[in-house]
Amino acid sequence: MCRTGKLLWEEILIMKNLDDFIDNLQNEIFEDAKRELGEKGFQRWRHPQFNGRMEHPDGHASVTGECGDTMEIYLKFENDRVSDASYFTNGCASSSVSGSFAAELTLGKDPDEITDITSEMVLTTIGRLPDKDVHCAELAARTVQEALSNYMSKNLKNL
Repeated sequence: MCRTGKLLWEEILIMKNLDDFIDNLQNEIFEDAKRELGEKGFQRWRHPQFNGRMEHPDGHASVTGECGDTMEIYLKFENDRVSDASYFTNGCASSSVSGSFAAELTLGKDPDEITDITSEMVLTTIGRLPDKDVHCAELAARTVQEALSNYMSKNLKNL
């Protein structure tokens, strides 16, 4: 084998080892995330729903938690029920999962029903979060309540 062929073969072996390392690392991360978030939370983390800022929401809030994560919730109402909802966060996976499920919990609900959305409800819907991240469910629920308050105050001004 010529010198160039040998160097190319060595590079191929190095790349294969690197690919194997990256695949194994990704699998470990995914297994850790499944263990921490549960299957339902893991799937939502991998395939986010209701994520993104909404233009012209009827209700909106942005709340920063004690951990420094900021959660935003957007609500759009039709016939006094939430017809569309979304969230945005600059936080961790637990914040993202919590925001996603909190936004989902508002869909189809009227303001009275939204007041019943608590951190316990968000956490129950997710299934579980790591103990150190339970505050993310609290942040999501608090942000939902602030977005509802924003909607209600706008409606009071329009009466």
